[in-house]
Amino acid sequence: MKICHITSVHRYDDIRISIKECSFLVKADFEVHLIAPNTDETSLNGIHVHGVKNPYNGRIKRAKNLTRDIYRKALDVNAEIYHFHDPELIPIGLKLRKKGKKVIYDIHEDVPRQILSKHWIPNYLKKLVSFVFEKYENRAVKKFSALVTATPHIKERFQKLNNCVVNVNNYPILGELYDPSSTKDIQKEKSVIYIGGISKDRGSVNCVKSIANTDAVFKLAGKFANEREKTMIEELPGWQKVNFLGFLNRKQIKKELETSMAGLVVLEPKINYIDSLPIKMFEYMATGLPVIASNFPLWKEIIEGNKCGLTVDPLNVNEISSAIQWVINNPEEARKMGENGKMAVQSKFNWEAESKKLINLYDQLQSLDG
Repeated sequence: MKICHITSVHRYDDIRISIKECSFLVKADFEVHLIAPNTDETSLNGIHVHGVKNPYNGRIKRAKNLTRDIYRKALDVNAEIYHFHDPELIPIGLKLRKKGKKVIYDIHEDVPRQILSKHWIPNYLKKLVSFVFEKYENRAVKKFSALVTATPHIKERFQKLNNCVVNVNNYPILGELYDPSSTKDIQKEKSVIYIGGISKDRGSVNCVKSIANTDAVFKLAGKFANEREKTMIEELPGWQKVNFLGFLNRKQIKKELETSMAGLVVLEPKINYIDSLPIKMFEYMATGLPVIASNFPLWKEIIEGNKCGLTVDPLNVNEISSAIQWVINNPEEARKMGENGKMAVQSKFNWEAESKKLINLYDQLQSLDG
């Protein structure tokens, strides 16, 4: 069966879309195509990649013109099932349904709640934009063949709108960031690490402030949200104890995780974070790192339930500092927490288990008419 994944925002080698979903579908003997922006025609792990150029400046022009170009490319591929990943592609999904194609909408985020924290939308418009989009999305999803959600919280919202909703958590691939057969003794540094988008709401400000009161170095890997936040964070008193690593590839990430003593995921209590399942948290666990995370109820249940880290008030710099210093002062207890996290990933929080849900969904859709 020929299937086609579509994205207008993500890279062609995106971890969830390509390395996980598409690559595992190839392993399951599906013919997999991927339409992605700003890449050439190529192949990746057996995936047929079709590039669509994005010369359009601004979100509105991109949403209008790039999606038009992507739709034309989708028709050229002529797949049996289309699986799209961005809310701006909903109109394409609806057009493909009208042509009799089976269409899956992969919902990575609770977008109406996410809109409320978008810095580029004026505050006085956020609630209205969120309300209008939610109404539109709710109507559209009823027409799709299936929905794939990235968290149980998102699934709960949509399962009353569509009869076929499958939750596929974005957990790590076993063995990607940790080699269980390795006997190499890796020397740990007195450091903690954060990998991901760098901004105040992702906890970067409070983490930099907190490191000033510890004996640790803070390894910070990723891209700043914008220049304003970059300037603000670099002027904080703890910045002199930050080792800024910039954007890292997967091999570099593995190396930096292995030499760290804990992984930080101290996001602020924004509505779109509280019920999320950040991949970085599970990647820390997969590598055997204890996790220092925000004390959101869901995260607390995972971390304390598996005895794999510490939870803190993300707005309390002293609590974050104390947790970091505890890890530095208690390396053996921290190591045991890391081992507990690794075992939890190997037993339940892994992509191999999640991918079976996706493959079963495709088998189910293949057997249906229309």
